[in-house]
Amino acid sequence: MVIELKKISFVNIDNFNLKIRDTMKFGTKAIHGGLHPDTATGAIMTPIYQTSTYVQEEVGINKGYAYSRSANPTRSALEANVATLENGKFGAAFGSGLAAIDCVLKMLNPGDEVITTNDLYGGTYRLFKTIFEKYGIKFHFVDMGGLTEVKSQINSKTKLIWVETPTNPTMKIIDIIGISKISKAHNLTLAVDNTFATPYLQLPLDLGADIVMHSATKYLGGHSDVVMGILVCKDEKIAKEIYRIQNSSGAICGPMDSFLVLRGIKTLHLRMKQHCENGRIIAHFLVNHPKVDKVYWPGLATHPNHEIAKSQMKDFGGMISFSLKGDNLKDAHKLMKKCKIFALAESLGGVESLLGHPATMTHAAIPKEERIKTGISDSLIRLSVGIEDSDDLVNDLKSALA
Repeated sequence: MVIELKKISFVNIDNFNLKIRDTMKFGTKAIHGGLHPDTATGAIMTPIYQTSTYVQEEVGINKGYAYSRSANPTRSALEANVATLENGKFGAAFGSGLAAIDCVLKMLNPGDEVITTNDLYGGTYRLFKTIFEKYGIKFHFVDMGGLTEVKSQINSKTKLIWVETPTNPTMKIIDIIGISKISKAHNLTLAVDNTFATPYLQLPLDLGADIVMHSATKYLGGHSDVVMGILVCKDEKIAKEIYRIQNSSGAICGPMDSFLVLRGIKTLHLRMKQHCENGRIIAHFLVNHPKVDKVYWPGLATHPNHEIAKSQMKDFGGMISFSLKGDNLKDAHKLMKKCKIFALAESLGGVESLLGHPATMTHAAIPKEERIKTGISDSLIRLSVGIEDSDDLVNDLKSALA
């Protein structure tokens, strides 16, 4: 039996009543995009369909759902909602951000080559190097601050360009339009990790990307209570391939997690405004502190590619990294221990402020010599600035730095 794409997990948002989609502003999309009241009860919130299977009318005839690995109504609603926010047509949700990246890499074949940034989330680097490299896929980690190195690595075996912008953890800005022109000229797939920016600040598909990835664990969920990944695209051929892999591999998220992220997205626009405002205040405080060496935040006029950030982002986000003068590991550990509001923890993007040490936490999988090349020094500290009162956050850092 051939199952139509529109009836299964990789949701085409054209199935939903979105005739006014192009006139909706972001806050309205976040609350209503791709969603509708429950047809059975009229419930305004998408129900949690906690079921593994569905009764069928007869062989080959169902209501669009047969088995929850292939599709679940709660997950389908989330996939449609995020696709709407990204101005895409197809969405697929996974058990984690890395599961979503894993799906994209499984579209490749042994012998294919990938160009990606040398400043990359440690988990993505580990996936590339320790999982896919042994299957014959070659990765080129280059400085994507400009376009020259990207062009120099392209050959007949290149199939994918993987972009992260802003990058994790040094907040480098990559020119998505510039990279997309290169990818189209060579018939390559361009995928963009949009986790740090979110669709509120940046829309990679509108800038020429083919696939957008989110670790929905972060800002989309927004409350540090779920782990999830999401892919969005416009092209049906790519969508079918991603669904085939998703359904075959089974790395899906559950209905409860889908519900939690849907709930989080409804306040995404409000939270992001405060993340950006607090980020701005914290970044300028750090720039003027005598014990701080470098501050990495794309909103600073001195930040490399600041002008590109202005052109492709609505604002500059709440992710900041900074290093200490003297670059002493003990000083960094001491500072993080003294913070009372900024909590030492993995992850980011929640309402609460977090801080972490990339060299020994999120990026420990990257060899030290590679970390140093990309600016991940021993004293580099990454902040996920939350939505608390900014005065309290500044005082917390001021006390710890003292």
